[in-house]
Amino acid sequence: MAAQSADPATPVAASDGFAVEMPAPKVTERVIVGAPGLPMLALTLLLVFGGIGLTIAGGVIQADQASALGATLLIAGPLAFVAGLVTSFGLTAVAPGQARVVQLLGRYRGTVRADGLTWLNPFTSRRLISTRIRNHETETAKVNDADGNPIQIAAVVVWQVEDTAKAVYEVDDYVEFVAIQTETAVRHIANSYPYDAHAEGQMSLRDSADEITRTLSAEIDARVASAGVRVVESRITRLAYAPEVAQVMLQRQQAGAVVAARRLIVEGAVGMVNLALERLAEENVVELDEERKAAMVSNLLVVLCGDRGTQPVVNTGSLYQ
Repeated sequence: MAAQSADPATPVAASDGFAVEMPAPKVTERVIVGAPGLPMLALTLLLVFGGIGLTIAGGVIQADQASALGATLLIAGPLAFVAGLVTSFGLTAVAPGQARVVQLLGRYRGTVRADGLTWLNPFTSRRLISTRIRNHETETAKVNDADGNPIQIAAVVVWQVEDTAKAVYEVDDYVEFVAIQTETAVRHIANSYPYDAHAEGQMSLRDSADEITRTLSAEIDARVASAGVRVVESRITRLAYAPEVAQVMLQRQQAGAVVAARRLIVEGAVGMVNLALERLAEENVVELDEERKAAMVSNLLVVLCGDRGTQPVVNTGSLYQ
């Protein structure tokens, strides 16, 4: 019998602080093995051609002389032929990467996963399900990130049917279900994180690719688990600001890069000035009062922090002129 569950719903953790609550599955997969296909194929051919031969033989006998043997052959021949046709309906071919979900009178009987020719009850329905690995790429969606900035995002998910019974009986169309749930997860992830990080250690869509990918995969996997689907991998394939704000955001990024570079330059320049003053004092090269130290610091900072080459001014007088 197929496994039954009494729980109305099962919450599945998809990411930190978020859970997807999906109905608990009522049917789970169980594997069945049918009769060997080649012997049943031979029996089918024997019944079909034997029935034809018996019918022809009975007709010939009856034409020559009416007898009980001829009448028996005329009855047995068609019966054997019909039995062969009915038996042939049970022959089922399963290719590698495929499975057959078997149903009899509205009840799930099991799944055939062994590839090759097998024979099943001819009165069962056998739905073909692909268990191969598939790709699904979402269309580029325009959503707002955690800061409210409009962005464009798209992702690709690699998935595979793991439980054929869930894929058939828990959802109407498992392929469409995966597509919709993937798009929902992508939109939720985009709304949960900013495009750019504003603080040290903050996760962002642009800078935390590995962490965002793991979170996205976990959420998609939780959303499609009730359909018997397993997510192999997911990746964000497109991530950009929307065209109407792209230029402004680019200027902001450039300004942030300039500020960060200037901060690094200033830190390096201050260290170099401090080192120069300490070495001058240690070597007793020259003694400077506070006013001359300030002038020297100012000149060194201008030279080190300036974005253009400086022109030196040679002092031919004394230090104080």
